[in-house]
Amino acid sequence: MSFLSSLDISASGLSAQRLRMDTIANNMANAETTRNSNGTGPYRRQVVVFEARSAQSTSKFKSIMQDSINQQVGNGVRVKEIREVNEAEAPYRRVYEPSHPDADEQGYVNYPNVNIVEEMINMISATRAYEANAKVIESTKSMATTALRIGQ
Repeated sequence: MSFLSSLDISASGLSAQRLRMDTIANNMANAETTRNSNGTGPYRRQVVVFEARSAQSTSKFKSIMQDSINQQVGNGVRVKEIREVNEAEAPYRRVYEPSHPDADEQGYVNYPNVNIVEEMINMISATRAYEANAKVIESTKSMATTALRIGQ
């Protein structure tokens, strides 16, 4: 694996984890939002779905040959989608607040399906993954600098 492909893979991980952290922060900010932008219901938790980034080659055969020549194990990660978690997967929190403007006929208010503790755990995980990718970039840079010094 070349230095540049190593940097490219780690950079894709950095950008993917940054988007994941942004999405988690958005979830936490809207944990008490009882009306979405359409006014149709409470905010729905969002999750980022990753997938392996495929080779940019037009031919599958060419891509496989190039990977075997370069001995590449992967091409990084990309964000496939940011999807909303539906009510069937994680139901809304129902709280009895009859004086709330969004209360139903029985006096219950639907709050978002965001669990702050779970979001904090996901944020720590995303931060650690981001730090790991940053360390790989630092190490790759250090190896390239050492290789250049040896060649002098």
